[in-house]
Amino acid sequence: MGRLVARINRGGQRLRQADRAHPWALDTLMVAVAIVMFCLPDVLPQGSGDDGPRKLSTAFADLPLAATLTLQAGLVLPLLWRRRKPLLAFGVIAAVFILQWSLNAGLRADVALFVALYSLALHGRLPHLPWAGAVMAGAVVLCAIRVSSSLAVSIGDALFFLLSTVTAALALGLVIRIRRAQLAGLRERAAQLEVERDQRSRLATATERARVAREMHDIVGHNLAVIISLADAGAYTADAAPERGKEALNLISDTGRQALGELRRVLGVLRETAGDDASSGPLLRPQPGLVDIDMLCAGVRAAGPEVVYRTAGDMDTLDKGVQLTAYRIVQEALTNALKHAGADTRVGLSILVEDPRLHIRVQDTGPSGPAKPRNDEGHGLVGIRERAALYGGTVSAGPATDGGWNVEVTLDLTPQGGAQ
Repeated sequence: MGRLVARINRGGQRLRQADRAHPWALDTLMVAVAIVMFCLPDVLPQGSGDDGPRKLSTAFADLPLAATLTLQAGLVLPLLWRRRKPLLAFGVIAAVFILQWSLNAGLRADVALFVALYSLALHGRLPHLPWAGAVMAGAVVLCAIRVSSSLAVSIGDALFFLLSTVTAALALGLVIRIRRAQLAGLRERAAQLEVERDQRSRLATATERARVAREMHDIVGHNLAVIISLADAGAYTADAAPERGKEALNLISDTGRQALGELRRVLGVLRETAGDDASSGPLLRPQPGLVDIDMLCAGVRAAGPEVVYRTAGDMDTLDKGVQLTAYRIVQEALTNALKHAGADTRVGLSILVEDPRLHIRVQDTGPSGPAKPRNDEGHGLVGIRERAALYGGTVSAGPATDGGWNVEVTLDLTPQGGAQ
């Protein structure tokens, strides 16, 4: 049974594909079948006897062959347009049907009227159906009167049979129309869901790229600033104090290795497949947090600036996401201080956990010589604002009252979607 149903479904699919490729073929085939089944029996010679079709044909008016062929053509040929122009086809067939029964002629091709009504319900406009129903009611009443007067059938029985046939044709067309509309809606919904899935995938990809870009900017920007400062110091002291130059080179090497390790960890998330345990181990190290700020400050101190770091509050209660955000903000602020204030500046760094907020303040004393121009909306401050926005934070950056530059960031630690 399952194989039979599958074959029927495949056959239906092939038929629909062929119909879409050659839309006139199916309607032409239907007209040909109607001519063979319903038109030829009315024009071919009938056998003798009083029973069967012969009795029915003699009960009505005997029309000339030309008139019979004309009426049959008017009933059957409009079915060629039953799907493209269903209202026109129904109107022509209904007019021929009424004319035929006005002449008291009965033809087997009258079944075309019910096919036309079915096609109108399936392919036509719904506001046309009430008018079609009124025309059908008049045609059915006329047919019932003629049948009851020519045959030994009551007008009530004739009306019941004809109205039942009309109702079946109309209901069948509407049911198939509704079913097709439901299937079209499901297909449209599936296509929409696929588009939304692709959009979510692209949005997630763009978000991940932006995150990686921020991480790359923070890592590369900070470490390059430290390396440049160390290289300048090493070049300055190379002749006067070779040992200090050698120490600067060692610090540059350590900073470069640290930057390379962080880059490998960040870029590791872009790999589609992880390697073996030995090779993937370095990529799975945890992201930096507040405990790593001491090492960050040590690296900046090695480049020249004096960094004073103070903390207050319970740091251990902060989740890893907040700690990573705070680390990157401090890293960017220290990088800006080193880049713009130079190696002889003094930086004050303070982190205060005050439930439900985290306050970060980074202030430098500025360069000893002429101040370097600072861009208030450079990539560094843009990155700080983006990271702070993840936690509903605020950022304030600008010249300090006593000289130098001041950056203050406040992060909101209130849990999202907490209990009401």
